[in-house]
Amino acid sequence: MRSLFLSAAALISGLLMSQPAAAHFQLIYTPEVNVEAAGTLPVKLIFWHPMENGPAMDMGQPEQFFVVHRGEKTDLKPTLKPITFKGTEGSAKAFAGALTLKRSGDYIMVAVPAPYLEKSEDVFIQQITKSFVNRSGLPTDWNTAVGLPAEIVPLNKPTNVIAGSTFSGQVLSDGKPVAGAEIEVEYMAALPDMQGDGTAKPTTGPLPGGALVAVTDANGVFTFGVPKAGFWGFAALGVGPATSYQNKKLSQDAVIWVRAYDLPGAP
Repeated sequence: MRSLFLSAAALISGLLMSQPAAAHFQLIYTPEVNVEAAGTLPVKLIFWHPMENGPAMDMGQPEQFFVVHRGEKTDLKPTLKPITFKGTEGSAKAFAGALTLKRSGDYIMVAVPAPYLEKSEDVFIQQITKSFVNRSGLPTDWNTAVGLPAEIVPLNKPTNVIAGSTFSGQVLSDGKPVAGAEIEVEYMAALPDMQGDGTAKPTTGPLPGGALVAVTDANGVFTFGVPKAGFWGFAALGVGPATSYQNKKLSQDAVIWVRAYDLPGAP
């Protein structure tokens, strides 16, 4: 299996640069992805450029928002409320919701947003997005496909990747691996404010040369060297079976977010 490894040293130095990136990323964001107690977590759905706290795009009412836990699917759309997300480059329509944790194990959140018209390219974008929360450290569903038309299945546990190690994922279209898929990689350098509707200042800048890109191998697998703790997003562009919407081209993308940590020091 051929894997693509990106130089951690080159990437870290690039994070200090400030040229703009073009990557659109759908977020399903909650600050804590490893929790011990049962309860309810706040969640925000935002369509944004989080590496540089760049432009946010208006979201329409999501077509689907649900969670899969131990193979059981629960609709989360009733928890959604519209908000106005305020970034440094304007405001946009977004949504606030909630995830209730009961039993231990993995919770796979999925958002299927309404297609967004990118007017500059006259193309619709629909980023089918997965994000993960784990309760009590018990692994249950994290590496299971949930049957999306466009999907990335993690091959490393996505809630505790170690910075300096690698993350691998398999890209699927209608359940079949996609060879040669282009993967855009994004670091969530600016974090949404869960108390208000704004954002914190970015902790790094975007890479020179535009979006960071990898490509899947013959089995639909990509591997990325994770250089820094935080949230990392991966978008497989145009891999979904739907290619048109309202008589325009549609890029149906698969997005996944994972959480990386620095290796803890000795007690």
